[in-house]
Amino acid sequence: MANEEMEKEGPIILITNDDSIAAPGIKALVEAVEGLGRVVVVAPDKPQSGMGHAITIGHPLRLQKSFIIPGVEAYTCTGTPVDCVKLAVDKILHRKPDICLSGINHGANHSINVIYSGTMSAAMEAAIESIPSAGFSILDYSMEADFTAAKIYIRKIAGMMLTTKLDKHLLLNVNFPALPPDLIKGIKICRQAYAKYEEDFLERKDPHGKDYYWLTGEFVNFDEGTDTDVWALANDYVSLVPVQFDLTNYELKKKLESSWSL
Repeated sequence: MANEEMEKEGPIILITNDDSIAAPGIKALVEAVEGLGRVVVVAPDKPQSGMGHAITIGHPLRLQKSFIIPGVEAYTCTGTPVDCVKLAVDKILHRKPDICLSGINHGANHSINVIYSGTMSAAMEAAIESIPSAGFSILDYSMEADFTAAKIYIRKIAGMMLTTKLDKHLLLNVNFPALPPDLIKGIKICRQAYAKYEEDFLERKDPHGKDYYWLTGEFVNFDEGTDTDVWALANDYVSLVPVQFDLTNYELKKKLESSWSL
């Protein structure tokens, strides 16, 4: 597409998630950015929580047009959230969107959750492809979650992403407390807390007497800092963490270069 045609078309906003196209959160995300550009939704046809950055390589992927969100160009994909982003760019848009937004996830994606999250991995895939992106989550697992406040802040953030010249690999992890707008104190730009799940596997037997295991666990915060996403959310702020996909530990790299004889 020529540059003149792209400018005339306006910005393209790609929307995806990991809770499936039927989840209330993705409809709320579409509503949050209505009017900011051409919205195109490509989302999994079934829940894909905890898929991380998985891609489908062992069987074919299928795309199907969806009319579940009235008035919005939408497609379902049989693959993972990352598959959705790859197919959207290559087979639907035939160009890179201006921004990619993922969510709104039902449940927290703060601290270590960013590693496992399909929501954030979809946004990360876009950032890898030089598409500024953000993943949004609310600390409420209910399908009846109130997204009123989230939509207000998403519109602000998306507007800034579309009007501010930022790094093409921009990747934001945004979490919302489950509160009405008047009780949220604002946005805190944070670092990722050192917190994790202390996991346990419940051992049970199925009706045939065979053992199976059910993953459970308790979220434990080891980080007492007041500049973390966990702290911000516990104190009624929206947390915004700039994330990167370069996992290199540069400080350790320098130490190893000077101390190891290899």
